[in-house]
Amino acid sequence: MTTTPFISRKGMKRRRMLGTALAAGAAMPLTAVAGPAWGQPAAAAPVATRLLLPVPTGPHPVGTVQLHLVDRSRPDDIAGPGHFRELMATVWYPARNVERYPVAPWMPTGALQPFLTDAGLSALVPLTPLTAGHVGAPVLRPGKRLPVVVFSHGAHSHQGDHTVMVQELASHGYAAVTVAHQYDTYTEFPDGRVAVPLRDRRAPTLPGDFAADLRFVLDCVEQLAAGCNPDVAQRELPAGLLGSLDPRRIGAFGWSKGGTATACATLADERIRAGLSLDGPMRMNPPLAGDLDRPFMMMSAEFTRATDPEVAAFWSHLRGWRLNIQAQGAAHVSYGDNEALFPQVAKLFGWSAQQLQDVIGTLDPDQAVKIQQAYPLAFFDEHLRHRREHLLDGPSQAFPAVTFLP
Repeated sequence: MTTTPFISRKGMKRRRMLGTALAAGAAMPLTAVAGPAWGQPAAAAPVATRLLLPVPTGPHPVGTVQLHLVDRSRPDDIAGPGHFRELMATVWYPARNVERYPVAPWMPTGALQPFLTDAGLSALVPLTPLTAGHVGAPVLRPGKRLPVVVFSHGAHSHQGDHTVMVQELASHGYAAVTVAHQYDTYTEFPDGRVAVPLRDRRAPTLPGDFAADLRFVLDCVEQLAAGCNPDVAQRELPAGLLGSLDPRRIGAFGWSKGGTATACATLADERIRAGLSLDGPMRMNPPLAGDLDRPFMMMSAEFTRATDPEVAAFWSHLRGWRLNIQAQGAAHVSYGDNEALFPQVAKLFGWSAQQLQDVIGTLDPDQAVKIQQAYPLAFFDEHLRHRREHLLDGPSQAFPAVTFLP
């Protein structure tokens, strides 16, 4: 139900419109996902239960906590004098004990209604999934500090839209930090304010702005690693979180515009040891400059080196370990929670097979979920934990849709 683009596989004209919007830091209308008459359940549909996300495959239960962060190095001209760049972030981590801790929702309650209303899917408000993360559960301390990955969402999306990947990484021993990019997201602040995407051209929503957010979050990761609480109100953190993160093992990944932002941040900040782009269009703003000698992986779908000069140009600047894979039949939204959620939505709303394919492509949804659980984990394991992952060596019988692009 991520609502950022929303290109059917036949809609190449819409795809180019999306590329233009991403380059400018804008987005396509959110209602483009739902389409005409797709936003109400079928008359004969049974009473629905909650939508479900796949259970993480790792050995650890998952904990989670929100952080309210303010970057006082960046004045916020939209909010007015005396205000600075304000972000919500969420930390996901392996937990020691989760029995007494509530399960986190897929996205904050206050932000959920406008998000689904804008998508034309308001009927889903009471059905949205719960996550595997338990709010405030104590952190598992296995002896070593936890490697860290930070995540950047797409345009007009939200920080929970890749929960499948995030909680998968946490279940395998990572601290994953998701960022809500203010003015281009749906989120809720601790005082009850709800933020929605802003169409003001002054808003800091270019890929470079997202990258600056990621770099600020790295500063906050370093504070947590040093035993300091970066939350503005100094709200209580889960037991064991302070001092548990490893600032020497940091990776970054992002989807769509967040993938471009990941590339920008990795180029600019050597603290990021490995970067992963999920179908990022690589419309750099500011323009691409310099080469990158650290590992970088691209999971392509519709923005490919063969069709997009910007993607090819970025690839040519990668001087270190690099890999480009593509899942055949994947749409732009395929590397995310959409593949798990939209097949359930399609049944509820009585969509045709073609309508579902217009959103998520022809890649088998179960295979798509397994791909997004396996390949990011293998990438970060190899480059942050130095565990050789043969999954990245070449085609696998377990994932026949995944091709390795030369």
